[in-house]
Amino acid sequence: MAASRGAVVLKTVKKITVQFCPFESNVRSTREFLIVVGSEKARATNMNCEVIPEVKHDRTEPTIDITFLDGERLLMKGSRLTTQELLSALQTRCSAKDPQAKAGDKK
Repeated sequence: MAASRGAVVLKTVKKITVQFCPFESNVRSTREFLIVVGSEKARATNMNCEVIPEVKHDRTEPTIDITFLDGERLLMKGSRLTTQELLSALQTRCSAKDPQAKAGDKK
């Protein structure tokens, strides 16, 4: 799956809310994203990060709402994005906010 490229690091993330209707046809990438960020390996990078799944049965568009420690929010609509694109957007933003990750990328 998409996580095989690299580990997801949630160090700069305060809360992730994943909302979707499981009966819609366009939720696969959103559900896979939830599996990756909810995994033990990802959660171990920040034990204080809340991962909140909101499963609804009302034809809700799949969305991912990420709140960072500095208060910034990232809202992604999962219906038109792949799992890799969702994870890449999260990691890009996390890396930009974490000075240690920037130093690690230069090695």
